[in-house]
Amino acid sequence: MKKQILFIIFFGIFNSITLKAQDFYRIKYNNANASPDLGVGLWAWPLPLDFDLDGDIDLLVSCPDTPYNGLYFFEKPNRSNNLLMKKPIRIGSGIKNLQVSFINSQPRIIARGLEYKNFNVSVLNDSVRVFKKDSLENLHNKIRFSQWKYVDYENDGDIDIIVGIDEWGDYGWDNAFNKEGQWFNGLLHGYVYLLEKINGEYHFKGKIMAGDTPIDVYGAPSPNMNDFDGDGDLDLILGEFLDRLNYYENIGSRENPKFSMGKFLENESGIIKMDLEMIIPSAIDWDGDGDIDLIVGDEDGRVALIENTGKSFKDMPLFNSPIYLKQEPDNLKYGALVTPYSVDWDDDGDQDLICGNTAGNIGFIENINETNPPSWAEPINLKAGGREIRIMAGYNGSIQGPAEKKWGYTALSVADWDGDGLKDIIVNSIWGKIEWFKNTGKPGKPELEESKPVKVDWPDGEIPKPEWNWWNPKPNELVTQWRTTPNAIDWNKDGLLDLVVLDHEGYLSYFERFKRKGSLILKPGKRIFFGKGGSQFDSKNNLLDKEDGPLRLNSLKYGKSGRRKWCFVDWDNDGDLDIIINSKNFALFENKGEKEGKVWMQFKGDIGEQVLAGHTTSPAIVDWNKDGKKDVLIGAEDGFLYYFERN
Repeated sequence: MKKQILFIIFFGIFNSITLKAQDFYRIKYNNANASPDLGVGLWAWPLPLDFDLDGDIDLLVSCPDTPYNGLYFFEKPNRSNNLLMKKPIRIGSGIKNLQVSFINSQPRIIARGLEYKNFNVSVLNDSVRVFKKDSLENLHNKIRFSQWKYVDYENDGDIDIIVGIDEWGDYGWDNAFNKEGQWFNGLLHGYVYLLEKINGEYHFKGKIMAGDTPIDVYGAPSPNMNDFDGDGDLDLILGEFLDRLNYYENIGSRENPKFSMGKFLENESGIIKMDLEMIIPSAIDWDGDGDIDLIVGDEDGRVALIENTGKSFKDMPLFNSPIYLKQEPDNLKYGALVTPYSVDWDDDGDQDLICGNTAGNIGFIENINETNPPSWAEPINLKAGGREIRIMAGYNGSIQGPAEKKWGYTALSVADWDGDGLKDIIVNSIWGKIEWFKNTGKPGKPELEESKPVKVDWPDGEIPKPEWNWWNPKPNELVTQWRTTPNAIDWNKDGLLDLVVLDHEGYLSYFERFKRKGSLILKPGKRIFFGKGGSQFDSKNNLLDKEDGPLRLNSLKYGKSGRRKWCFVDWDNDGDLDIIINSKNFALFENKGEKEGKVWMQFKGDIGEQVLAGHTTSPAIVDWNKDGKKDVLIGAEDGFLYYFERN
């Protein structure tokens, strides 16, 4: 069996090496001293188990995203360190809803009515149906999570199944805020069902109850049934679509479970919360101390340990706050849907990276060795006004509703916005507000103030905004479509930085800078960019209007609006500025010249065939080999960075 496992690992290594033969390859840390957070791509489905049969608990993480899709093996190299894992090895494809259960201390892998047999050898290649999933899932209008676990529910010696399924039918998804910012659609639901094994067959027993009502959490229930409080019966801990953990104590018996009303797990610091959302908890005694801990996957691909202390708190088992696992350095990563910008942030002569991500952070990734390829320090979340930058939607900042409250989707550029000789950061986010962080430090030691709005000299009357925004901008604020890059550039070469960004209707617009009474302010945007042979697109570069006209980079509404990441570059070395923009990798709009105040852009399509985008990509310009040719760095939805070298 050991040889077969080694073959799987070797096959995974071979698969990862073949990426280098393609047009884009992942950037490495090239820094042996780094110990970054353990991470896969977008969405982490953790399966803690002894995969290599060496007697300790390793970690598998299923990642169903694009382009990092895979089932990844993280080996624990040192039994005395429960937080550090080896770099990942891809051993198979990644799928959603993959869960591990332990029956008689042996791991069993199950997902949506299927069990994967001989898992240590066959991985996901030997599946058998245990229950017809559609008969259960079809009870719902719209689901995203269907999570199945084996458990001997009533201690009668046979193996039952509990199933966590969420329901999105009441919630809807998009554009359901009233003028007061209240969500008028319904809640997310997350139910747990029992499939009881009777005479060798599974029988549907309905929803598991807490008191007299069905258990119902806020989506993505991720059920775990274990003796968490050490009293001999099996309790329930469930996740949710957001960031909290729900505890249901078994107040019945091992043979006849009955559950109390749910409470959020908390400790002395308050309710225990993960850093992001779409959390996936999996129960196991990770540290071997005899109580059941939680290994929890986060939306951005990281995985945390929430340790059970063996004590109690407010009539619940007491868990420590999450500590994110670490790994040996491998691929450079910053959250998910990373948005890079290349700049010498610390003024030491080399090009660093300033990045946004889904969490709403802004990160500094220092280039620590001016080589090709560079070596990188671990990302540092920047602070402003002494506090870590974290732009979040909150209850009503996302057009897609309160289920997105912890997302921020920062997209940015870096420039000396106020002309004082220091680099500032201009940012857009999930809100669509264009803001900037003023640098009040000194060269080599930047310090940022809290954000302030980029100001526009709007004429009297209503300030423009996307027509679906329930809220109104304040005077002089610039509010545009969400999740789009604001590019600071001296377009008219008058010595003042202007701004080019999508406007509130998705047109690429030029906001000219001018001075008024010693202050810098923007003029209202002008649609000076025109599409030659096609003027209107959606967020994935589908051409919607083949007529020449003002360049509209996204004409869609609501949650499908915005989502454009782009930058200027003289791609063809003809002296004018072209545009490279998000696509399945990145695409080119070639500048065909300016006439009568109109800048004509012609869409040339994707640069290659390699797919880096699930939702989107984010391009930036680099020249690490210093050959004068503009190379491209792509931030992908998996949070990794991909390099395209011109040759």
